[in-house]
Amino acid sequence: MIRYDQLNAWVQEMAVLCEPDEIYWCDGTEEEYQKMLEELVMQKKAIPLNPLKRPGSYAFFSDPSDVARVENRTFIASKDPNDAGPTNNWMDPDELKKVMKSLYKGSMKGRKMYVIPYMMGPFGSPLSKIGIQLTDSGYVACNMRLMTHMGRDVLKELETIGSFVPGLHSVGYPLKDGQIDVMWPSAPIEKKFIAHFPEENLIWSYGSGYGGNALLGKKCLALRIATVLARDEMWMAEHMLILKITNPEGKSKFILGAFPSACGKTNLAMLVPTIPGWKVETVGDDIAWLWMKDDGRLYAINPEAGFFGVARGTSFESNSNAMMSIRKNTIFTNVAITDDQDVWWEGIDGPIPNHLMDWKCEDWTPEKKTTAAHPNCRFTVSIKQCPVLADEWDQPEGVLVSAILVGGRRPTTIPLVHESLSWNHGVFMGSMMGSEITAATISDQIGKVRRDPFAMLPFIGYHVGDYLKHWLDMGARSNEALLPKIYYVNWFRKDDGGHYMWPGFGHNSRVLKWIFERCDGTATADLTSIGYIPTKDAIDIRGLPMQHEALDKLLEVDHDLWVEEVKSIRAYYKTLGDKIPRELYDELDKCELRLNYHKEQEQEVK
Repeated sequence: MIRYDQLNAWVQEMAVLCEPDEIYWCDGTEEEYQKMLEELVMQKKAIPLNPLKRPGSYAFFSDPSDVARVENRTFIASKDPNDAGPTNNWMDPDELKKVMKSLYKGSMKGRKMYVIPYMMGPFGSPLSKIGIQLTDSGYVACNMRLMTHMGRDVLKELETIGSFVPGLHSVGYPLKDGQIDVMWPSAPIEKKFIAHFPEENLIWSYGSGYGGNALLGKKCLALRIATVLARDEMWMAEHMLILKITNPEGKSKFILGAFPSACGKTNLAMLVPTIPGWKVETVGDDIAWLWMKDDGRLYAINPEAGFFGVARGTSFESNSNAMMSIRKNTIFTNVAITDDQDVWWEGIDGPIPNHLMDWKCEDWTPEKKTTAAHPNCRFTVSIKQCPVLADEWDQPEGVLVSAILVGGRRPTTIPLVHESLSWNHGVFMGSMMGSEITAATISDQIGKVRRDPFAMLPFIGYHVGDYLKHWLDMGARSNEALLPKIYYVNWFRKDDGGHYMWPGFGHNSRVLKWIFERCDGTATADLTSIGYIPTKDAIDIRGLPMQHEALDKLLEVDHDLWVEEVKSIRAYYKTLGDKIPRELYDELDKCELRLNYHKEQEQEVK
């Protein structure tokens, strides 16, 4: 059981190290939140937006060197480097602490240390975890208030939960007496560290004030530390959306989805169906924690209480529910600002303005040929402002999971949707998922697939092979019939002309409908070498400007391409070392045998 004198002792120890001018304990109230924002405006770190157009909202602008998560400065400091595995950066924990302590020494001079008690997960949930973050950033304190349950109630809950995950964060920009602060204090890239000490459930972050580098409840606790806790306590921490889908008869199911960045996760979580009578509601858009109840079924909670979404590309056409969520009481970061003090970004509705203030706080006109908003510009908003928020979003025991989706951007090979043959086969599907590299990235890798198992590659707090084994172990705890079905979806298949074949967005509800009905045993499917594929006419395309021939192509299994896919997966597994579970190699071998058999059958027919 935690004692508050232990908590106070840790706060004081960190204060002695960092030397802030003041220690402030956050209470999580609305009054406190407004006061913090007003202070940031007075310090010229934020600007209030037009109260008639965007009431209660503020814009922040980061240093150009501090605009996103810094994966090459993110470390898993396990005692044994083999526990971090081949996909994480590793440093010896003692050596890393020595380096970071030298940076933390006096790092908060001239600043206030905010003590942020926060909880990931609903009050009363058996999965919920408490964190205490110390930070010298008022921006972080305001964002954490929107993204988590924060304040006095969490300190009371600490008496019940009895433990917390300590997190220390500094922007790494101490102020000398009389020194004027900058708009966005941060440290040079070589001094940035986002460190996780899994044996101690400890998070240290230095030098960055942006996103998951600084909001320690998000990727650091809710995924990297939580994956380790989940492995040890037999639950799962996943980079997944949670949606609720209801059919015209009023029957509902909950579906999870794991997708890498830029694959439409938030859009799917807030989907507006194009099939009459169907409804989708949001439980969460980014992270899911799963546990198995005594009935042998998996249940999921959303550990977050807000959205930290990419603004660029968000519009009423692409995600009307997100646009309605951010109409008020929202923090915007690195967006452009219109002359009437509203927000703007590339892809938002309406014509391009003739003049803006860009994310670098400089004058911008269309002739400038630069982007006005940063590609990773963000909005932070309370989940309670989502107009399609499901009533069950904060249900302590979670929601019953009927299906799990995995997917990525694959212009070829992967069909629109296919269903796993078993739980282990579904884990195999999740292990091989990823997106094809395009000309926008590394030129000599174009056409190759960047694998991202369950969209978790940057977020697993231990060895990726052990992580995949944990998925298999969770399935082995129950009966196959009680586990969710796993589906691979691909909204991004292209035709020979390079055009997307599936219209996507709200039309993805048509695939969800088939999945819903498969879970009920009413939708039809054909057994193929890679899994179950919808039969002809099983996907409702009524009203879509496409022919059945196009749908046939979307659902086609090209055995030649899949033979190459198997080779690519086998080569990828080898890069992950000898901890890849034997069961996944077995699934790969069986897939290869089925493909070879079907190829032989095709040749005989010819």
